[in-house]
Amino acid sequence: MIELDTTLAQYIVDRAMAILPHNLNVMDTQGMIIGSGDPTRLHTRHEGAQLVLANQRVVEIDAEAAACLQGVRAGVNLPLMHEGRLIGVLGITGDPEQVRPLAELLRMTAEMLVEQRASYAERQWHNQQQETWLTHLLDDGYSLGRLQIDTEHLGLALAWPRQACLLSLAREADSPTSQAQLIMQMRERHPQHVVLPLGANAVLWLRSPLNAAADHAWLEQADRRHWALQRVHTAEPVESLADLRQACQALLALRDFAEDLALPRRYLALEDFRLTALLHAQRESWTVRQLLAPLERLRLADAQDVLLDTLRVWLAHDGSAQFSAAQLGIHRNTLRYRLERIGQLSALDLSRADHRMQLALSMALQGEWRPAE
Repeated sequence: MIELDTTLAQYIVDRAMAILPHNLNVMDTQGMIIGSGDPTRLHTRHEGAQLVLANQRVVEIDAEAAACLQGVRAGVNLPLMHEGRLIGVLGITGDPEQVRPLAELLRMTAEMLVEQRASYAERQWHNQQQETWLTHLLDDGYSLGRLQIDTEHLGLALAWPRQACLLSLAREADSPTSQAQLIMQMRERHPQHVVLPLGANAVLWLRSPLNAAADHAWLEQADRRHWALQRVHTAEPVESLADLRQACQALLALRDFAEDLALPRRYLALEDFRLTALLHAQRESWTVRQLLAPLERLRLADAQDVLLDTLRVWLAHDGSAQFSAAQLGIHRNTLRYRLERIGQLSALDLSRADHRMQLALSMALQGEWRPAE
């Protein structure tokens, strides 16, 4: 429920007096002038306003009556209403016969400005509540039961299944579309979905499931609208708040992984990077450092990156000697020698699937090898 304050009252006065040759006053529910074209009258009591407040009707005051009242000049004073409630008084100074035709128009304008401010305040409150909800969604310490209550209270559209999609935006200096503008346009186009800001340069989109082909088409449309999306990250559809929380957390890990390695892809599905994104989030742990140790030994001994290039091509061709040798432009015996050398330096057995996987993961974690698109 909105209340008149000095900022809103003066805004009403300034807007009206920009086009009218009469002074305007706005009084609060105590009859104090809190907005006026005459600064000397601010914060003084207006007896005419008190009459309006007492009777909840228009009060016209001519010059003779004004002389008998304190802090009053000739004019017309009208009650200001919002949602059926008296919130203040609007006064226009001048001969009532002259200003009467303007009074109702001014009151209607003032009440429209109050309504706009109230609507804006309501939107701001709702947006803040949604952002708080998102913070709680990502917080494992916030109970799912309470989160469900918050979801219902806010009326969020979370009909299951729901798919989490994280949009990374270009930095503001490089983007013609701000985060707020993008969110507004997406909410207009997808009113049945939940679209929320996440930090300064990301948007979380909780939507009905789309497949990869539909996502690529959507990304092309977004580019045509100049939304300046840097990357789109998607998770698999989920059926509960508990799974949605984990999906969103996994998308954040995927985003960090993609940004740290500067992946050139603009569309990343979590299912394609789940393990590498998970390990990247734990990259400072002892376990992951041990995982990377064989590749580090290989790198230190391979000053010209010959063995690393060979390993990258060999992994990309799923261990095919024929295709790998052809791409590298070497004889298969040379390839075999290099692979043996890789095994010796890394202390891993390339005939073992788990050791090959370890090297592939290590290279993927450091951006030196990626699965084919």
